[in-house]
Amino acid sequence: MSKNTMTLTDNRNGKTYELPILDGTVGPSVVDISTFYKDTGMFTFDRGYTSTASCRSKITYIDGDKGQLMYRGYDISYLANEKTFLDATYLLLHKELPTEKELIDFTDEIRKRSFIHEGMKKLFDSFPDKAHPMAILSAGVSALSTFYFDHLDIDTPQEYMEMAHRIVAKMPTLAAFSYRYSNGLPIIYPDIEKSFTENFLYMMRAYPHNYVDLRPIEIKALDTIFTLHADHEQNASTTSVRNLGSTHAHPYAAISAGIGALWGRAHGGANESVIRQLEMIGTVDRVDEFIARAKDKDDPFKLMGFGHRVYKNFDPRAKILKAIRNELIEELGINSELIAVANKIEQIALSDDYFISRSLYPNIDFYSGLILQALKIPKDMFAVIFVIGRTPGWISQWIELKEEDSIKIARPRQLYIGPEDRTPEY
Repeated sequence: MSKNTMTLTDNRNGKTYELPILDGTVGPSVVDISTFYKDTGMFTFDRGYTSTASCRSKITYIDGDKGQLMYRGYDISYLANEKTFLDATYLLLHKELPTEKELIDFTDEIRKRSFIHEGMKKLFDSFPDKAHPMAILSAGVSALSTFYFDHLDIDTPQEYMEMAHRIVAKMPTLAAFSYRYSNGLPIIYPDIEKSFTENFLYMMRAYPHNYVDLRPIEIKALDTIFTLHADHEQNASTTSVRNLGSTHAHPYAAISAGIGALWGRAHGGANESVIRQLEMIGTVDRVDEFIARAKDKDDPFKLMGFGHRVYKNFDPRAKILKAIRNELIEELGINSELIAVANKIEQIALSDDYFISRSLYPNIDFYSGLILQALKIPKDMFAVIFVIGRTPGWISQWIELKEEDSIKIARPRQLYIGPEDRTPEY
């Protein structure tokens, strides 16, 4: 018996099966069940894929017990504190951090590609006022394949990268246009003299012939949020992108699917839910009431922004954003009741054994929502901000899938619990 296998015994008939064990660079080993159905006639059952590795990947590593997140071997705290979002984007796409010249060339290309085809303005015009920006953005990304159809069949690394740089560059413009159109505001075109993140805030806030004062701390705060959201292993939206990519669909269609998955309140909409809950609590003197409700097992109320599906320790991204939030509040002189409510909830959660024993630490959504509100980003744009940050990760995952020797279409199986054959004889 090989030490690199696991022996499984079927207690019903005494049969044994040896399953290969595969080791990664770091993290848990995995049991290869690729031939499990062929060997045993059975499927495995894993709701939510909580114990299933769906792919091999060299992009992102998470250790939920340690509270660790790395992009291509670089710790997230180093990237967020010492590098920019475009550094992290280049790393995800090109597998190495850029040299000074590579970053200059990459930044210049992204700026020049930030404009979208003028014909796309008709698409935006077709949406009714108050249409949700995520709906417009999803349609806009899918429509890119009709305006940039020269890469409908992408087969070479050069084509991958041209497509990847294009979608990264255009996503902030599509996002800003989605917001402006949904609110009946005049469109502001990209300014290639501005940095990536500064340009997005400019397109969000500016009016024609109007100077917009953007403070460095505002740009830094949003750039950090983009970096922290850039990739996060095989989450729901990334899995959607990979699943669609496995059908050989165009990457723009795959990313549009990722946007749809990210729109869910349990995923990209979580930070919006945090703000809405803080607004519902309203004042500091009501915090204890809602803390008590969160502890009551018979009360369906749940405190938003605490705990994480993967991290059983402090979310490393939350630590970074907490410092940025404090810096932002201090420099902008923000002193709101909402922040006071959040501070009291945070203070209780970090000192109360109920939360500590259950690893219910503040997560990235608890801090990012407060930061985005301080940056005057409307709540219905919170998920859109997430999309801009996550785009490099989605594209990197799509490219990694495309570079595999053979692509196997995603096709999970099921445990059928419906009726047996009820067809009458005829």
